[in-house]
Amino acid sequence: MENHKTVKHALFSPLAKEIASDLGLEMQLPNLEAFSLALREAARSDNRLFVVTSDSRGSGKLVPFADEFPEQIVEVGIAEQNLVGIAAGLASANHRVYAVSPACFLTARSLEQIKNDVAYSDNRVNLVGISAGVSYGALGSTHHSLHDLAATRAIHNLDIVVPADNFETTAAIKASLNYPRPIYLRFGKAAMYGLYSREAKFEIGKANLLRGGCDATIISTGEMTQQAVLASKLLESSGISAAVLSMHTVKPLDEGAILEAANKNFHYHHT
Repeated sequence: MENHKTVKHALFSPLAKEIASDLGLEMQLPNLEAFSLALREAARSDNRLFVVTSDSRGSGKLVPFADEFPEQIVEVGIAEQNLVGIAAGLASANHRVYAVSPACFLTARSLEQIKNDVAYSDNRVNLVGISAGVSYGALGSTHHSLHDLAATRAIHNLDIVVPADNFETTAAIKASLNYPRPIYLRFGKAAMYGLYSREAKFEIGKANLLRGGCDATIISTGEMTQQAVLASKLLESSGISAAVLSMHTVKPLDEGAILEAANKNFHYHHT
């Protein structure tokens, strides 16, 4: 890992691949594909599960779902407000609903419907923002999204889950099936390293400690947690022991885990 200060730390750079190899991390599927697999698995035993999408079955990796369950997918076209309204109606009729649309449009064009039809009306819709952040790349700022987290965090009775890898994605879908409140789930497009062992546990609202450390704690959410884990390993070469806390649930925040990490590092430096 020589000359690490001059090497770009992109997730797929040679340095990142070297660090991932040192950590024993293996590249897995994009989280969206793990999401699609988990949905199909759930639908095989529950005909109440519906997917509603706004011309996004391709980008949302929903073509296999549509092929296997053609009676359980609703295509509304490019009409995000209708997407959320129909999803809320299905949820009010006791269906398990996943409303899938690009994050940039879902949370901007249909914010009022998310607020009133889903959250304030307590309809247990799972809103799925795909291709979040800058996943759309060259399509430009109209297709990029950071506002989605800012906007949804301000809405009462709407929890937010941003998985870091395939394990968190699959576990989040399983947890969402019987979750008592609406959820906003957020996914990017790139393939992800697997960050967890098979013995890991997942609970919405509870952060997971991925790496221990006594000098600092890196708190991360979603796919940036991949970078946080690699950065923690890289810091070891500078003699810095940095823990990594996966804050997969953005709302509600696991404040206890944050305070525990802060107190641990504070007491270490003051003893």
